[in-house]
Amino acid sequence: LIGVYRQNSGSIRFNDELTEDIGFEVIRDKIAVVLQQPILFNDTLRHNLTLGGNFDEMPLWRALEVAQAKDFVEALPEKLDAPVAQGGTNFSGGQRQRLAITRALVRKPEIYLLDDSFSALDYTTDGKLRNALHSYAAGATLVVVAQRVSTILSADQIVVLNEGKIVGIGTHSELMESCPTYKEIVLSQ
Repeated sequence: LIGVYRQNSGSIRFNDELTEDIGFEVIRDKIAVVLQQPILFNDTLRHNLTLGGNFDEMPLWRALEVAQAKDFVEALPEKLDAPVAQGGTNFSGGQRQRLAITRALVRKPEIYLLDDSFSALDYTTDGKLRNALHSYAAGATLVVVAQRVSTILSADQIVVLNEGKIVGIGTHSELMESCPTYKEIVLSQ
């Protein structure tokens, strides 16, 4: 998003450097974005996970394991060389999300932007993925956009939006005390 949109005021810094001084290409290499509706291409799993890059198989399998995708990929006859239909239509929504998360993980970026990318996962898989992601991405910044409260319960900081406006910032316990909107969301789930 940096490089696409310019801020109206203030500044955006990346490791204490102004983003306009760093350059879009450098910033883009440091950020991995996973969308709610992931984009998969008519190619092999390997090419979808590496975007044509050259990665050893060990990091790919480790990323698949963290993303809770290893079991279903291992079950495919062609494994990493299995075909992917355009848009990934030969995989379920949850499988597509886990493959897109794998693609981000294998790059080991400094910042992960996960835009409601756990929404098609069942609660058990969501929990396992979050636990594995915590240690795998240690040292990286995780920005998680979520509607499901369980996905962000342990976040260092939660920003609550209501009709496009910030109505609360804090940890889960702080927001339960100070933000009626957040408390209402939690109780409704």
